[in-house]
Amino acid sequence: MGKKILMKGNEAIGEAAIRAGCLNYFAYPITPQSEVAEYLVKRMPEVGGVFVQGESEVAVGYMIFGASGAGARVFTTSSSPGVSLMSEAISYIAGAQCPAVFVNIIRGGPGLGGILPSQGDYFQATKGGGHGDYHMLVMAPASVQEAVEMVMLAFPLAEKYRNPVMILGDGLIGQMMEPVEFPDDLRTEPTNKDSWATSGMKSRGSTERNLVKSLYLDPTQLNDHNLNLKAKYDQMKAEEVRYEPYNTDGDYKILIVSFGTMSRVCRTAIDFLKEEGIEVGMIRPQTVFPFPDAPIRDAAVKESCKAVISIEMNMGQMVEDVERCLKGQRPVHWYGKCGGDVPTPEEIMEVIKERL
Repeated sequence: MGKKILMKGNEAIGEAAIRAGCLNYFAYPITPQSEVAEYLVKRMPEVGGVFVQGESEVAVGYMIFGASGAGARVFTTSSSPGVSLMSEAISYIAGAQCPAVFVNIIRGGPGLGGILPSQGDYFQATKGGGHGDYHMLVMAPASVQEAVEMVMLAFPLAEKYRNPVMILGDGLIGQMMEPVEFPDDLRTEPTNKDSWATSGMKSRGSTERNLVKSLYLDPTQLNDHNLNLKAKYDQMKAEEVRYEPYNTDGDYKILIVSFGTMSRVCRTAIDFLKEEGIEVGMIRPQTVFPFPDAPIRDAAVKESCKAVISIEMNMGQMVEDVERCLKGQRPVHWYGKCGGDVPTPEEIMEVIKERL
């Protein structure tokens, strides 16, 4: 690990993919993540990599599918409506069990919305987005450094599960500048691709054909295929849950659940309230699929805790998962904004005081 470098989030994401060993990037420009492409159009040729700008996000999605099916490490970055256009391809990639990494730097919506930060794509990322029974493994960074580490981790996770992985960041993650370093131990080599990639029997030294597909016309075969996919998602739930507790060691009357950069505002509010003698805990999901059900439930049912507040930059999306995992054991409230205006610590403090 070298010295820290001051980088904009979007540029750090591009560099992190290269440092992770990914030299294939296909994308279409859309704010607020266009700097990833601007950075990589210069950087990829320096490292022997490939960058192709597709004619649309639809085309990019299938470029990703093709490269992944051939066994290449590949990723793309986009924002909100761009990811919507890729959703059909993401469903195909998941159904065909191909590894790929998608980065969504969320803008406001629905529709064209605005280019300021939002967390309005939580449903899109965690509940499918495209058609059929599939899931991506979805990680939500709260800083540029964490975005770097999650991008680097995403590639081996995608290959472990032969499944798309998404990094879900808001516009602030892409646009803010912070010091970052690129951990050497997160650079990995692709694993087991010869067992499935369509890279040619001769190149693999194999007499067995590899077939990448998601079409199963026989209903029993399709059902069995979906059960196999579900087994992977269950394995993710057992092995890949990541979260960060904050101020949960002692007694607290309110538990906050918040993710991404919104959680940083909540952390500041918690610190200010502590100075006033008010204790508040927080669980920050670092993976939003799989969701940290048990850690949130354990923190919420603590005897001192009277209520839970899900604080998000949307109109109430993650709150549904919080309610689901608590099953009525504590009152669950929501607070948020969606338009690019980020709630302040003082606003969060007032919301908490109203629930005491």
